[in-house]
Amino acid sequence: MTDLILAIVHHLLAFALAGVICAEAVLLRPGLDRRGLATLGHIDAMYGGLAALLIVIGIGRVFLGLKGWEFYVYNWVFWAKMAAFAAVGLLSIAPTIRILRWRAAASDVAYVVPEAEILAIRRFVRAEAAVFVLIPVFAAAMARGY
Repeated sequence: MTDLILAIVHHLLAFALAGVICAEAVLLRPGLDRRGLATLGHIDAMYGGLAALLIVIGIGRVFLGLKGWEFYVYNWVFWAKMAAFAAVGLLSIAPTIRILRWRAAASDVAYVVPEAEILAIRRFVRAEAAVFVLIPVFAAAMARGY
């Protein structure tokens, strides 16, 4: 039963993380003002929390799951999945830092994020989404014994 619960929570967290990445991509558009930055800041914080929970539950699956830790440690697809997850995390750093800076600058009520900065950060979020697609691909391969 533990394995099933961990698997369900792990999948729900992964889908939630995908949704948060999509939400960031939608909100990062020209005309982003103080109000939009507040929402974006909350969503970005959710991203961090979901990612942390996903790691904790994933570790639980490795050590408490039915397959045993040996299945994961010696599986190249598992490490490819971890590399993709790490890449998504690294790609998320620049947007998070920029969002924090924008929110600090938004103490001025009339502040609007410069369009060039939004476009630059959108590239990072799009790259996150593109790499994130690899995670369920590797998960499906692992589930089938690769």
